[in-house]
Amino acid sequence: MELRRFETINDYNVFNNNETLHPLVSVVDISKASPRQASNMYFGFYTIFLKQVNCGDLRYGRHTYDYQEGTLVFIAPGQLITVENKGETYQPKGTALIFHPDLIHGTSLGRHMQDYTFFGYQSNEALHVSERERKIVLDCFSKIEYELDHAIDKHSKKLIVDNIELFLNYCVRFYERQFITRDNVHTGILEGFENLLNDYFQTDKAQRLGLPSVAWCASELNLSPNYFGDLVKKETGQSAQDYIQAKVIEVAKEKIFGPNKTVNEIAYELGFKYPQHFSRFFKDRVGQSPNKYRMLHDN
Repeated sequence: MELRRFETINDYNVFNNNETLHPLVSVVDISKASPRQASNMYFGFYTIFLKQVNCGDLRYGRHTYDYQEGTLVFIAPGQLITVENKGETYQPKGTALIFHPDLIHGTSLGRHMQDYTFFGYQSNEALHVSERERKIVLDCFSKIEYELDHAIDKHSKKLIVDNIELFLNYCVRFYERQFITRDNVHTGILEGFENLLNDYFQTDKAQRLGLPSVAWCASELNLSPNYFGDLVKKETGQSAQDYIQAKVIEVAKEKIFGPNKTVNEIAYELGFKYPQHFSRFFKDRVGQSPNKYRMLHDN
């Protein structure tokens, strides 16, 4: 399958038959593009697709998402995606907001870009917007387009970046709404997370693999680490890492009162490479060393 690399904003504009009005940002009318077939695409800039019709299966990471009307997909610089359409030619439609990292250097958005964790989500974790939300998205895009059509002046960059930031903040709100409306699905994920950790410590996985990481748990649950972390935070009020560490402490306390277990043996069974690391970890979270905790609570 052909690989298309888009290093600059102009590269993508030309591909979609759009004019380049600014070298670092563009609102792209994808319906102007010529009919195309499946391809791999590499993006050297931030890309947000607002898809309005079914136009191929988008794949990045291990998952495919057959995106329909009113779906936003976020792609970070350096990501490779695949559009699969079973060998058929299709006419792409929709709108894309693309902007180069150089545009936001030194701005408030540039300093907080890492907070928009949905750029690390997988395609099957896309944002599904309502018709009302879609209108807000298009209004944000329209304001950016207005500035691009306007003669560039000293206000242009700030207004463009401010409107991108406004759009992304709306997306944070929309994702929070999506977490709530998909609560039944997410409840199953949290149960899966708990079962995954229980299995991890009830078998020899911890001894073989070490302490479970957030990325490993997310992968086992077929989620991206960012989406998984945001979901756990939203549902439990604590980070996925804190959730895992709380489970480690829970299991450690059970093992401390098990028959004939030394602290060193418990440390290795839990996946700690060095017993002293376990002792420090336990004391930091419980307030007592494992031995003192055993002595004070052993009946």
